[in-house]
Amino acid sequence: MISQWIVHQIEVLVRRATHRLGKIDDRVELLEGYLVAYLNLDRVIEIIRTEDEPKPVMMAEFNLTDRQAEAILNMRLRSLRKLEEMEIRGERDKLIAERTELAALIESPARQRTKLKKDLAALRTRYGPETLLGKRRTLVEEAALAREIPLEAMIEKEPITIIMSQRGWVRAMKGHAALDAADALKFKEGDGPAFAFHAQTTDKILLAAEDGRFFTLAADKLPGGRGFGEPVRLLIDLPDGVGIITLFPARSGERILLAASDGKGFVAKSSDIVAETRKGRQVVNVRTGAKLAVVRIIGTGHDYVAAVGDNRKLVVFPLEELPEMTRGQGVTIQKYKDGGLSDVISFVLAEGLSWAMGGDSGRTRTESDLTMWRVARGAAGRMPPTGFPRNNRFG
Repeated sequence: MISQWIVHQIEVLVRRATHRLGKIDDRVELLEGYLVAYLNLDRVIEIIRTEDEPKPVMMAEFNLTDRQAEAILNMRLRSLRKLEEMEIRGERDKLIAERTELAALIESPARQRTKLKKDLAALRTRYGPETLLGKRRTLVEEAALAREIPLEAMIEKEPITIIMSQRGWVRAMKGHAALDAADALKFKEGDGPAFAFHAQTTDKILLAAEDGRFFTLAADKLPGGRGFGEPVRLLIDLPDGVGIITLFPARSGERILLAASDGKGFVAKSSDIVAETRKGRQVVNVRTGAKLAVVRIIGTGHDYVAAVGDNRKLVVFPLEELPEMTRGQGVTIQKYKDGGLSDVISFVLAEGLSWAMGGDSGRTRTESDLTMWRVARGAAGRMPPTGFPRNNRFG
């Protein structure tokens, strides 16, 4: 940038010198005419007084140019008396000397660089940082790091409880209401609770659909807790007939286990599936006849995956065997002859595999010895331990 600026300054210097050279030539031409008029003042006055067309007469007699003769004729007589030979010659000689320097400057790149150095030095003297004017100039230095202010910073952070019904009506109640009281909330006839969790107004809420598409809802934009809320399909472009898998708040750094009903799946980062538009983001490319079946958050320290199929067979393999992707079908989690994937979960192998026991007891059972089910990813698996839920769900 500085090199190009110097090239430009040289060009400006040459153009300015060329322009000044033309002005000097014009002035010297007139001064030569004035000198002729001074040396022949009486004759010039006589021609002007006696001739009907004095201009061509003066041009012919004194060998003047048209501009010189015109300039002499445009002068008043009192001005002719003021013409002094020494003054005219002095101005002419001074201009001729300046013209010689300018001509040499235009022809010599070395002179141009020298002249530019002198001009920049003069500017430094006048506008240097120690001068009054220079202190007002902006410094050219490394800029500070740009700080991006997130949109959430403009939203007042308040606790809310988000509730979605089985038919897709969503609402946000102020405060962190008791989640076990969500079932007691009023719903439309024939409807009931599907998802309920605590969040903040600054959160982004992720909605996973059966077609593998993820949608993002702004928590502060959700309808209030009064009434039944609003259909979530008014907030996003969710196609008719496509079911909702789950609804949960996005958390920074969180990883999510995604699996389709045909047994294919992968791991995705929460930040990679946040959508910016109503149309959402296609994350899981489900095959024909399949659908997104499981969306589970991977807990801290989880190192293994357990999957169970509709055929009631269980496989356990390391979590690292599932790739981390932003979009795609993923890899085969479990192989099936009939049916497909029923459920999949991540867990800490050292703590064993746990599942909810049937009924309303709220108890869980943990199987710590999983040796017989630990196989390579994509295997068919074996029948689960005794007491595993009949619905083939981990809970």
